[in-house]
Formats: sequence, structure tokens, C-alpha cells
Amino acid sequence: MKLRIEPFRRIQERGFTLVETLVAISFLSVAIVAPMTLVSLSLAGAVQARDTITAYNLAQEGIEAVRAIRDGSIIHNARLSQTGTPRDILADIPQTEPFTVDARYSDAADVFGECDNPCPLKVHPTKPELYGYDAGWIETKFTRVLEAQYVPTTAPGNNEIKLVSTVTWETNTGRPRSFVITANLYRWVNDGSAQAQ
Repeated sequence: MKLRIEPFRRIQERGFTLVETLVAISFLSVAIVAPMTLVSLSLAGAVQARDTITAYNLAQEGIEAVRAIRDGSIIHNARLSQTGTPRDILADIPQTEPFTVDARYSDAADVFGECDNPCPLKVHPTKPELYGYDAGWIETKFTRVLEAQYVPTTAPGNNEIKLVSTVTWETNTGRPRSFVITANLYRWVNDGSAQAQ
């Protein structure tokens, strides 16, 4: 009896069947889609982290700008010494409505502005680290609003202000996010005002 090997060879040379091809494509798809999904999620997380850090820094900058105005009033009062009437170190801080802060300036008239809500921050066209409200600058997705109010205490006078700095923005998916920082500013020197009694 003689064995025929030739038909077996022809079957081997035909290639993949349709089922084998579909299985191979599904394995290849899983091998490509899983890493691409991971990369996409990583990029979205990096953008969200970047925006959150930016919002935190902008909120903190607002608090520090108001603190600088208060401290500048203290320095002004120290220069007056006995020759002039000292001014209330908390008087320059707006307390009736929400306000904006432009931290590039040192004079209260330039630092504080009205907020028509929303109050979008703008970035310098060639210096992206500078934020402000100038007309020729590029609008960002961040808005910053500050609110100040006296804190009621049992001690006489108004010697403490609570500041709330709120930065809001929308994520790339359109979801609104916000970051809020609060700080209390004290009248920690005797500025000669009626409240400091």
C-alpha cells in the first residue's frame, strides 16, 4: 500500500481560513486598542492636572495680591510716622461686590476691578505666564472672582476680613470645574483707624 502525501501539501499551501483571519484581526485589535486607550486617558489626566495646578496658582495669586495691598498700606502708614494721619489698612479692599484682581500692579486703584461675571482672565500674547485683563490680550478659559467681607467678632471694630478666591474653567469635555481658596486677613498692626480700638 502506497501513501499519498500530495493532497496534504495542497491543504497546507492554501493559507488562512476566514475564521483564522478573523481571530487574528481580533487579537491585533485588542493589542492596539488597549494601549491607545491608556495613552488617551493619560493625556486627558495630564491636561486636567495642568488646568487644576493653573487654577490653584491663579486663585492663590488673587489672595496674595490683596494681601500685598494690605501690607502696602502698612508700609505707607509707617512712612507717615507722626507727620500724617494713618489710613485704614483694610479700607482699600472692596467689600460690597465680587471683584477682580490684576496682580501686575501695586496700587489699589489698578489692582482691583469690577466683575461683570464672568470675568475671564487674559494671557499676554507673547508671554503666556502673564495673566491680566488688558484689551489686546488673549482670553483664556479661566475666570477668577474674589469676594471679601468683614468677619463678625466679639472684639470691638472690624479687624478681620475673609477673602474667597474662586477660579472656574471648563474641561475639554465641557464639564465645569472650580477651585476655591479662602484666607483671612487681619488688622495685625494698630493703623490708627476707628476699627482698631
